[in-house]
Amino acid sequence: MADSAAYRRRVGAVRPSHLMFTSGVGSIVDLPNFSVLVRGLDEWRHDNLGDATQIIAEPRLLAAVQAILGKTIGDLRPAPWLPGIDTNPNGDASRVGVPVLPFPSWMRCTTCNLLAPIDTQAFGFQNDKARKPHEAQFFHECGRGNRKRRVVGARFVLACAAGHLDDFPYLEFVHRGEECSKVAKPNLLMEDYGGNIGANVRIVCQRCDADRNIREAMGRRGRDQLPRCRGRHPHLGTFAEQGCDKQPHILVVGASNQWFAQTLSALAVPESGANELDARIEKFWGNLQHVPGPESLPFMRTMAPLSYEFEKWPDNGELWAAIERHRAGLDGAGTDPESRTDLLTPEWQVFSGPTLPEPSDDFTLYRHPDGVPAPLKDYYADVVQAERLREVRAMIGFTRLDAPDFEDPDLVIRAPLARSKPTWVPASEVRGEGIFLRVPEELLAAWEKRVRASSFTDERRETHSVPEEHREAYGRFREHRYSDRLPAGFDRYRGWPGLRYYALHTLSHLLIRTIALECGYSSASLSERIYAGTEDDPRSGLLIYTAVPDAEGTLGGLVSLAEPDELVRLTRRALSDARRCSSDPLCAERLPRRPEDFLHGAACHVCLFVSETTCERGNRYLDRRFVVPIGDPDLALYSEIP
Repeated sequence: MADSAAYRRRVGAVRPSHLMFTSGVGSIVDLPNFSVLVRGLDEWRHDNLGDATQIIAEPRLLAAVQAILGKTIGDLRPAPWLPGIDTNPNGDASRVGVPVLPFPSWMRCTTCNLLAPIDTQAFGFQNDKARKPHEAQFFHECGRGNRKRRVVGARFVLACAAGHLDDFPYLEFVHRGEECSKVAKPNLLMEDYGGNIGANVRIVCQRCDADRNIREAMGRRGRDQLPRCRGRHPHLGTFAEQGCDKQPHILVVGASNQWFAQTLSALAVPESGANELDARIEKFWGNLQHVPGPESLPFMRTMAPLSYEFEKWPDNGELWAAIERHRAGLDGAGTDPESRTDLLTPEWQVFSGPTLPEPSDDFTLYRHPDGVPAPLKDYYADVVQAERLREVRAMIGFTRLDAPDFEDPDLVIRAPLARSKPTWVPASEVRGEGIFLRVPEELLAAWEKRVRASSFTDERRETHSVPEEHREAYGRFREHRYSDRLPAGFDRYRGWPGLRYYALHTLSHLLIRTIALECGYSSASLSERIYAGTEDDPRSGLLIYTAVPDAEGTLGGLVSLAEPDELVRLTRRALSDARRCSSDPLCAERLPRRPEDFLHGAACHVCLFVSETTCERGNRYLDRRFVVPIGDPDLALYSEIP
């Protein structure tokens, strides 16, 4: 085994956004020669950054995270990183990063098929090229001349719905739960025969000649033969004291259900009706929240950010009153956990308010003096150009096997990010631009009433309601998804988004697809936020914005499409294209009916589906018939093309 210092050298690189959605804490990251597991927050070190330590300020998002994980969370922080790795790969920057460990810990030689854990010292490790971390690899000296042969990770692991992850028990598996009759720790071989129907991998004991195919652990019958889950969290280095009562599942490294991030995101919007001073207080609350009293303000003004960000307000009394006002608002929100996790309401209030907030570096809105273009008066009640946006995303945990339920977050068990209660969570921020559109409330209300009263008769002469078909499919989806582990008191309709969400969400997708064709933005570089509200608090807005960590999101191309002439052309094309699909009539007639449980109607990859990173609900709750007439005209929100 190589010296332990070799393991502290870089083995790869990922974007900050990858650490939030695809390669975060507890996930397995595939590298060119082996795979690694991202360790827990206890091992992430920010103290070696010195003055480069960063804290992402977003009070609303921090309050939402605290409502879920507890008051111990004090900061939102990006991944530890220092510049300079390209110019000096052996400098300080090379020793700062996200810690990982090789996983699975069982490795296989690609030449002799030897299968052994890393800690047996059967394999060596080399990573001696500082400028080529991707060439790091494990090796085995075997074959003619004992040359260094490539070693890869054994590709099977165990996972359970409680978020635990473990190595596959090869020794116990090949000996059918018994010990080897020859030696305590025999050498194993892994012979992979390929095949196109499931795995065809044979495990052989070199001492007692016992052998077994990995297929016997696959499927429901094989799952019942797997050992009890040990409750292992390898990213934390811990085991559950009492084990785990969940059924383990065998997974192949790289399986899509091995890791799902659970995140929250918020736009850095000022408080509704806030003036410029209140907006500055909110932006720098991470610094100002520790000011003990007004007598400290003269001294604090000698240091950043008060030394230059608040020069326009020399009156310490006014400044302290604004600080106290903001603190009181946060304390008031803390009494209601649901209000703290509601991140959309403040955004809706700002976008739909009659007076736009004062522009800032993080948030700048513009409303055209002429308002909504004349041809679109019956289609939109308001159009707002978001010239500057900042979105902050925070990771609060992850799940395995089952993705987090957007409507019922507690239904899936969330795995922890740290051994003890963390004091911070990983976060990232991106800047961009966007278009906010508000549909007339009276138009939506009349449409909802009309759609609820609609019905149709199928070939069996049975009467159905389109909204009820969608709602029943939602209930079936939730039941089927958790059919083997439903908790007591399970509500099959909890979180039903409602009819107006279908209409607004479908309209958003139509516009996103047209924007991608019109202005050159790829759909993957766009995101959406739907403000549909509830039955008690109905809303009628949607925001399409760029949220990518590069220059593409802030070049003004999206905002320019909200100019009157461009918006008319964009809307006209989007609604025209929605009337037909190359998959019609199959697409136009699609409606989820028992026993089907898909969550869309007249929608498919040709007409409505977009990138998974773009849609906030994974291409669910979509139906063209709710926006344009493709069947019953009473179901359409817009009966004509502008």
